[in-house]
Amino acid sequence: MKARDLRLLPLALAVWGIALLCVLIPEAAWWCAAVGGLVAILVLMLLVRRPRTWVSRLTGGLAVVLLAAAAATALTVGFALPAREQAMSWNGRVVEVTGEITSSASVGRDGRLWFEASTSTLGPPGRASGSSAPVRIGVDPTDGFDLGARIRAVGEASATDAGERSALVVFANDAEVVEPASGVFGVAAALKHAFVERSSLLPEPGAGLLPGLAVGDTRAVSIELNDDMRTSGLSHLTAVSGANCAIVVGGIFWLAALCGAGRALRVVLAVVGLAGFVVLVTPEPSVIRAAVMAAVGMLTLLLGKPSAGAGMLSLCAAGILLVDPWLAATPGFALSVAASGALILLAPPLARGFGRIMPGPVALALAVPFAAQLACGPIIALFAEQQSLIGIAANIIAAPAAPVATVVGLLACLAAPLPGLADLLASSAWLPAAWIATTATTTARLPGAQLLLPAGIGSALLVALVSACIAVVVIRSGPQSRGAATGRGGLIVQRAAAAVLIVVLSLAGARVVLDGPLATATTPEGWAIAACDVGQGDALLVRSATRVALIDTGPAPEPLAACLRSLGIGHIDLLVLTHFDLDHVGGVAAVQGRVGAVLHGPALEEDERRLLADLAASGAQVDEAWAGQRGDLGDAAWRVLWPVRGSAAFPAGNDASVVMEFDGGGVPRSLYLGDLSAAPQRMLLRTARLGHYDVVKVAHHGSADQDAGLYEAVQARVALFSVGADNDYGHPRIETLDLVSTVGARALRTDRQGRILLGTGDSELQVWTEKVAP
Repeated sequence: MKARDLRLLPLALAVWGIALLCVLIPEAAWWCAAVGGLVAILVLMLLVRRPRTWVSRLTGGLAVVLLAAAAATALTVGFALPAREQAMSWNGRVVEVTGEITSSASVGRDGRLWFEASTSTLGPPGRASGSSAPVRIGVDPTDGFDLGARIRAVGEASATDAGERSALVVFANDAEVVEPASGVFGVAAALKHAFVERSSLLPEPGAGLLPGLAVGDTRAVSIELNDDMRTSGLSHLTAVSGANCAIVVGGIFWLAALCGAGRALRVVLAVVGLAGFVVLVTPEPSVIRAAVMAAVGMLTLLLGKPSAGAGMLSLCAAGILLVDPWLAATPGFALSVAASGALILLAPPLARGFGRIMPGPVALALAVPFAAQLACGPIIALFAEQQSLIGIAANIIAAPAAPVATVVGLLACLAAPLPGLADLLASSAWLPAAWIATTATTTARLPGAQLLLPAGIGSALLVALVSACIAVVVIRSGPQSRGAATGRGGLIVQRAAAAVLIVVLSLAGARVVLDGPLATATTPEGWAIAACDVGQGDALLVRSATRVALIDTGPAPEPLAACLRSLGIGHIDLLVLTHFDLDHVGGVAAVQGRVGAVLHGPALEEDERRLLADLAASGAQVDEAWAGQRGDLGDAAWRVLWPVRGSAAFPAGNDASVVMEFDGGGVPRSLYLGDLSAAPQRMLLRTARLGHYDVVKVAHHGSADQDAGLYEAVQARVALFSVGADNDYGHPRIETLDLVSTVGARALRTDRQGRILLGTGDSELQVWTEKVAP
């Protein structure tokens, strides 16, 4: 096998390192540019005046190129800094922005439509002055905010952290399209809008996913499906990524070959087709980056010259960073480079390793997602807590459908002027899109579909070690490899890698057993109240005579699902959603389809109503909660104490949180205050007959906005704080801890004690905690 050409790899690493340094520490940009330029000139002068051997000339020439590229990257950052700093000076103020949209729009978890823009004016409303800086703008969802459109927006500005591509984030409360997208961007926008509208007429699953697969429009992808795609390792298909671009390149290359085109013509057609695809789906930096990386990876393989792929990839990465250094700090860029590099360098040896025990086509189909997973895993661990364990299998299952959905969907988009043909093609693309959506939702719900690790360098190093060991074992497996191993050293490396994997698999197997069949082995039988450790959010369980109520679901499904498994709970009889902030409803997917009845606070936004509709569709009876409602949970009784029906004093959200009381049937008398602030707490004290309680769930994770009179009145013996460790809000506040201590309550905190269980026994309140608080 021909050796890989890695001579340009130091160039990419040098440019990447300098770009990362300069965008994270902007003050270093001009110093890096000056030092890099001066040293490059000195080395060049030495080479010219004192020529030596070809080795020294080659080394010196490489040093000059590296230093010059690093200096140029630093200069790019330096020249962009004044405009960025001027934009960031408006932090915390209301501003008016005019500019041109430079990215596609997507709906965020807050319900806003978000897009990037390059400003032309920025300043106080009515007095904005000239500006040229990248900003990110959030507006109310509406049509017309397409790439190339000129917009005007007014809203509160917030400066970003160092390293982020946008200098300013604007939360717009007033936004309008001043001039719609025109020219080629206008045509592309019209085609996409027609395709999205046509796709929306198709049934789910698949209808919302199809525009994302074909043209990168993710506005119709639900939050739940998006989470499932991420869990199953298929998120690279929901928007334009290297995978989509690779499919387009490969499809055009194959069609041209089928028509008898020569290799040169095939390459030209593939490049032209990819360029058109980029324009159609929006030529924003992330799409251009994905297209370049995919084109390099695919063309080196299709041209039969994989040895040159690493060099081309390095050159492209360096060029992209030279133009836009802020990409160096984005996970997407790192994942694109890693996946493309894995396709070029790692997939072929993995395919040969798998090929010793399975047919060649199957080995190649397995090697491609396997290589991408091994290369991207450590990068994901740097930024995210979730590691998909089902990703390889999900990608193999979805692999046959992805090219069909992408190519046929793309043709359906281009055929918009011919409605009959467009309908036929869109309907044909729907089936593979539905296949992918079903694969994501099914695999994401499998036990152990993902592993939770704290994001950071430690987890990244651990995942990198395991990935390297897997690669070594697969590549060197089989008698042929052992016979060709490079002496005793290679055998030692192989055995060490195998030993590491045995240890990891043993620990993972033990974890599976403890989370599965033995999940409830260490759980006390007599618990009646459980505060799950779900981070910065609420998820509390009440149990009486085999009936279970869940009050809020925390910010994400995974921690809640783990807590339910550990307590042996498979069905929720009553789900209470106190209000619709993410830290209270983000984990609903963990109980979807397993809920009997739902009580909820006021739902005003479309995404809130959609969440309730999904719960109803999965079999739950859904009702809005008002003070005075009563019911039973096993042998216990519950009562809704807040909000008051028809009251306009407190708007939907924290101050209209559902407040519940549980009592009897083995459940300690308990009060759950949601996220109420001091003012509604005072009103609650006046309007509800509270009395004394054994347990109170402290409002709003222990924020400082509490009414001392309420806590003095209820005289609770235990105060529960559902709070995340080291959260950014400083919860629980010291004054609130002092307050509950003053009234004689024992403070129990999930951030320090983990999962907390309470019950009654021998007329005493019993407490079990997962950890001993420091």
